[in-house]
Amino acid sequence: MTFEPEQLGRSKADLAETLRDLRKRAGLSGDRLARRCAMSQSKISKIETGKTTPTLVDVERILRALEASPQLITEVTALARIANTAWQDARALRRKGLEKKQAELADLERTSTEFRFFLLSMITGLLSTPEYARASLDHIPGDHSKAIAKKIARQAVLYDETKRFTFLLTEQAARWPTLPAPAMAVQIDRLASLSHLRNVRIGVLPLAGRMPGCPLNTFTVYDDRIATVEASNGALVFRDARDVSAYLEEFAAYENHARFGDEARELLAEWASAFRR
Repeated sequence: MTFEPEQLGRSKADLAETLRDLRKRAGLSGDRLARRCAMSQSKISKIETGKTTPTLVDVERILRALEASPQLITEVTALARIANTAWQDARALRRKGLEKKQAELADLERTSTEFRFFLLSMITGLLSTPEYARASLDHIPGDHSKAIAKKIARQAVLYDETKRFTFLLTEQAARWPTLPAPAMAVQIDRLASLSHLRNVRIGVLPLAGRMPGCPLNTFTVYDDRIATVEASNGALVFRDARDVSAYLEEFAAYENHARFGDEARELLAEWASAFRR
């Protein structure tokens, strides 16, 4: 399915209106529909007024209860999938201020327990040195000192042992020369150091050897409820369980091929040494 960013803004209202109209055309009250699909009447009301965004499973249950045609089910579930997806435009985020994005990430980290990061081309902020964090924003005009400070402050979450982190870094992500060689060596040393934390697993995916599939994007999965997928001009945020599950499966496939523990640290030491030559 192709997502148009402008669709993502209006789809929730469209979905609510569509489901409400279908119920009325079927001649059912909200209470009767709720009983048919084993939901509460208040949930049906919130869905139809746009206060709650239903999952794909919710929508399918409602459509089956309404005895919708296969074609209608296809059309409405497509709308539901768009409604469960948000587009975060990079230019809009910059206009709001990058420090606000850092605050949003900190809130997401505060409310999540298990984190899975697949890092295709760069090191994420939670693992970066201040120099790397600064360099990662060099291409964006303006003063980003507040955003960088908040990015570094977010790293405190790594020391909360009630939370679990798994980071998978491709060799490209670890070795891409974002900084001068000596500073890159320090950054890679930091990865090795953080890998000793009891609640943090850092896996590396060296270029040598075969890998499953072909990764296209950096992505993060928060618990099993949200997946964020990065693009050069923004990010997609998926909340539907099926979409999140797809990214969990992709992550697991790469995780099975990653090097962890001493094996990962040996590779990191080798890459850091290469920058020190």
